[in-house]
Amino acid sequence: MIVLDKLGIADKIKEALETVFDPEIPVNIVELGLVYELITKEDGTAKVVMTLTAPNCPVADGIINEVQEKVEAVEEVKDALVELTFDPPWDKSMMSEEARLELGFM
Repeated sequence: MIVLDKLGIADKIKEALETVFDPEIPVNIVELGLVYELITKEDGTAKVVMTLTAPNCPVADGIINEVQEKVEAVEEVKDALVELTFDPPWDKSMMSEEARLELGFM
């Protein structure tokens, strides 16, 4: 994950994102490697660039909405933006070692 943090709140946002789970996989989106970038600006804007495990994910809207809500709930955030990308496409190698162990991929 690339972090550009002008507000000094990246850790708070990351903690919030660690409470968002893909309902089909019992691992949070940070450990799954779905969060590509976290950017905060001095004006209170926070932007999350993320992907999904598959472009046709049936719960995409729910995950994106939850990310938006969790980031907006961080006190210092004035405006939260969530950008969905599939470049690069997600694959299992993007998961943390902990996630791969938990899901039996090691």
